[in-house]
Amino acid sequence: MKPVHDMGVAELAAALKSRALSSREATQALLSRITAHESLGAFLHVDTDGALVRAAKADELIAAGNAGPLAGVPIAHKDIYVTADMPTTAGSKMLAGYRSPFDATVVAKLNAAGTVSLGKLNCDEFAMGSANENSAYGPAHNPWDVTRVPGGSSGGSAVAVAARLVPGTTGTDTGGSIRQPASFTGITGIKPTYGVCSRYGMIAFASSLDQAGPMARSAEDCALLLSAMSGFDERDATSVQQPPQDFHAQMLAARDGATAAQPLKGLRIGLPKEFFPAGLTADVNAAVRAGLAELEKLGATLVDVSLPRTELAIPVYYIIAPAEASSNLSRFDGVKFGHRVAQYDDLLDMYKKTRAEGFGPEVKRRIMIGSYVLSHGYYDAYYLQAQKLRRMIADDFQQCFGACDLIAGPVAPTVAWKHGEGKDNPTQAYLADIFTLPGSLAGLPGMSVPVGTGEGGMPVGLQLIGNYFKEGQLLHAAHALQQATDWHLAAPAGI
Repeated sequence: MKPVHDMGVAELAAALKSRALSSREATQALLSRITAHESLGAFLHVDTDGALVRAAKADELIAAGNAGPLAGVPIAHKDIYVTADMPTTAGSKMLAGYRSPFDATVVAKLNAAGTVSLGKLNCDEFAMGSANENSAYGPAHNPWDVTRVPGGSSGGSAVAVAARLVPGTTGTDTGGSIRQPASFTGITGIKPTYGVCSRYGMIAFASSLDQAGPMARSAEDCALLLSAMSGFDERDATSVQQPPQDFHAQMLAARDGATAAQPLKGLRIGLPKEFFPAGLTADVNAAVRAGLAELEKLGATLVDVSLPRTELAIPVYYIIAPAEASSNLSRFDGVKFGHRVAQYDDLLDMYKKTRAEGFGPEVKRRIMIGSYVLSHGYYDAYYLQAQKLRRMIADDFQQCFGACDLIAGPVAPTVAWKHGEGKDNPTQAYLADIFTLPGSLAGLPGMSVPVGTGEGGMPVGLQLIGNYFKEGQLLHAAHALQQATDWHLAAPAGI
């Protein structure tokens, strides 16, 4: 049998179900591995004792035949989800030592499916960043090259999967924070349609954009995790009321007219000309084109389409997201929970000093931008106009979906950059989200699938975007690609 760390979610779940391996054994093996690779900075908290207790319970359920579909599978959660058994910091000094009295819905659903949580994962502070360098507890490091960033904000989640510390993790995607780190670290990640996964218990950054999703080795692993973590939640006003989805079954369902050699026969994949600009680096372009060629071999047809407002996505996002952040983060004032400054003169002084001390530079930057665009005299000129353009960006996608079933392109213009390269120029990191932001603004499902390597041997992901509630179609295409190729099986040297 393979070593535990070489098994993905599906393979490990099957081994546990057949009792070829116990959850306690798998958990102990991965806990040891986490300790050995502590320098990667993937984890903010490791719950060793709690994980072993949960693993023992999973083994009892498996033995009794009462286990859930993911019983005993070790995973870990991005530290943006509140957890009753572990501290939650959102990567911020503002929440240092905070413990929630309840679990986020996504966490509770995965617990109910039988997963064993090993701990909480590093992330950019309040999920604000594209490199995982904004965490108050230090950066996470890309296991393919530790001098490079893993992407953000779900950088710790991506590193944990890529370094084979756990087979699957949870992430969140506001403007690309699942897809971009998945691309940078050579793993698979999917952001479902906005509302498919509950946001209850997810610490809010931008409420109209934040969405939960899984990160794992393969499309099959993501399908299993997404099936467990999705579903309607009456406690979340933005949760979509639809029946539970079996994304794994949807992924395996054959297309009409498909054959074993061409499982994607009849699938139309749109290539927006705006996703292949002159600024796209040659190495990323070559890897993405290689992935597209494989999809063609599998029966898909490539068609040219256009998303004319792609360039507007960056200014639109960086008005709407900071505006919502400035509102959401107003609750962190040192009164009810979280950090409070040690010395202050009065209530107003306590507010000001607590927030100045507790928030990092990027969070302060976005709060100030958001407060400005929502202020009297500027709301109509900035925020309202941005919302109008957001609707037009969504309309562009619907025009495209009249001519194609999926949209494909790069996830980011480059491979992962070196630590510190964007430190003095935050707008440079903002520009890296050019290809992921349009789908986020439209609330569409999207995923990153490994399709090769670029400069320095760094991974490159292919982005696939589907129409609303077409996660099954996305996963089917990605799974077909991964059945025919082995890019997703590559692991960093020495890991």
